[in-house]
Amino acid sequence: MTNWEDDEPFCTAAKDFQDARQVCKELGITLHHVNFSKEYKEKVFDQTLREFDMGLTPNPDVLCNRMIKFNDFTNHAFRLGAKKIATGHYARIKKDRKTLSLLKGLDEDKDQSYFLHSINPEIMNSVLFPIGEMKKKEVREYANKKGLPNYDKPDSTGICFIGERPFKDFLKTFLPPKPGVIISEYGEELGTHEGLMYFTIGQRKDLGIGGIKGKSDQPWYVAKKDMENNRLVVVQGREHPILWTKKVFVEKVRWLNSELGETLETKKSFQCLAKNRYRQSDVKCKVTPNVRGLEVDFKEPQWAITFGQYMVFYEKDECLGGGKIMPKYCELD
Repeated sequence: MTNWEDDEPFCTAAKDFQDARQVCKELGITLHHVNFSKEYKEKVFDQTLREFDMGLTPNPDVLCNRMIKFNDFTNHAFRLGAKKIATGHYARIKKDRKTLSLLKGLDEDKDQSYFLHSINPEIMNSVLFPIGEMKKKEVREYANKKGLPNYDKPDSTGICFIGERPFKDFLKTFLPPKPGVIISEYGEELGTHEGLMYFTIGQRKDLGIGGIKGKSDQPWYVAKKDMENNRLVVVQGREHPILWTKKVFVEKVRWLNSELGETLETKKSFQCLAKNRYRQSDVKCKVTPNVRGLEVDFKEPQWAITFGQYMVFYEKDECLGGGKIMPKYCELD
């Protein structure tokens, strides 16, 4: 499956296709190639750009799983006659008599349930995650033992269509600069920025405001995006209280666990675990429904909560679902 076409050397689609061809040759199976670049642009990339332009920090990999991999690609596979689809996600599916549950992968360092929380739960009956019970090291050893040529291929990192290229430079080709000022929490002008869409909450690098006279030598962090006035608000020190949040609003919620959806329809709160970004440790929280979504209260303050990222909920190893962290009542298509 090709989702992005790019002549830049950062795009690995061509190399990935050749790796797949070699593996299929080794296994003696047919390789089918389908191009979803058009669908990806319309359903994922265009939405991602709109959110960046709104000052959010989106996660397109979540949307790609829901709209492309576990929808368009799955339907294509079924049309070819497939009964099941298998992917290389580090996750597991637990089957009880009447229910299916999405569980974390056993390799805690590679678990990808966070990126799968918004897929259609009905598709799970047709999905296999064959490496969800394995550690990454075991996967490589097994592939090597079976003679697969890509057993030592480097891990893929970052957003799929960006690769290893500088993110800011990539975004500039689609969202041109909108210069503004950088200010402190007290309104002091400290410098200038090229565009709020190029920054994220908690960002420390590339601010260009070090060594300001009369200020300490503590590093500066992005604390807020003032979209109305096109100002980037920064604070000094990682432990600055503005960077810590105990309550957030979540909307566009999707549940893999239908019982939770029924619970929230009766306006009941519940306790669970959550993570507001990939690779973050699970934290305890209380979830309460309101008119537009969910209020999430953390037991302990969380650092650099970022609008546009996903809050994903867990009960032990089970992924319950999640939604987008947003300012209250922000309109999102």
